[in-house]
Amino acid sequence: MRVLMLGSAPMAAEARDWPRAPFDLVLAINNAWRIRADWDVAIHPHDFAVERRAKAGPGQRVVTETEFVPAQNSFGGFVYAGATMAFTAAYWALYALQPKVIAVYGCDMHYPATGPTHFYGTGAPDPLRADITLRSLEAKAARLMVLAARVGCAMVNLSRGPSRLVFPRASREASAHASPLPWCPDLAAEALAREAELGYLVPSGRYWEETDRFDPQKLSAVDALWLQAATRRLRQTA
Repeated sequence: MRVLMLGSAPMAAEARDWPRAPFDLVLAINNAWRIRADWDVAIHPHDFAVERRAKAGPGQRVVTETEFVPAQNSFGGFVYAGATMAFTAAYWALYALQPKVIAVYGCDMHYPATGPTHFYGTGAPDPLRADITLRSLEAKAARLMVLAARVGCAMVNLSRGPSRLVFPRASREASAHASPLPWCPDLAAEALAREAELGYLVPSGRYWEETDRFDPQKLSAVDALWLQAATRRLRQTA
């Protein structure tokens, strides 16, 4: 399965006119269901405004925390994965859909200083909030890319602009044939072992209720391992 995952960046509106191929499923985050009427899955957090929520039609479904919290927990939980919906949606897709490709568009987590920040106007730059789980967006993206690769899924970024994601860039056509980039299994195993040792999994998903027990320096060390795991082998074989 090849998944197109849509976010709400200004350029995301361009996806309205894209042909459905080569994607098998369209996963829309938060407001992105407005972009295409043929979305398959819409996903949003518990505090997403009711009036902005998607309503499922025939063949469509809406995913909420009831489903995505267990999915994210299966990959270590929000503290390690990064508590913003782009990462949460991708982990849910890995868990529930077992795709071969997740092609991301409009999820760059880069916000212009002036002008619209989202395709619908101006919105909150959620990934840039002061949050212990989002201290390095690049590291969280590297972790996602490596864990996806471990289960045979390629993460690619379809956008052309500045991005905090570290996924390789790809065209829509090329994304259909994408394969995971090389990564370092030893460093990934070390990162997972550090996470398990720290024990920062919060089964409820409400990690903000337990922040006093999370050590930022230890999390930064784990983040550094994920960045190395995603890039070390590439440097060695370059």
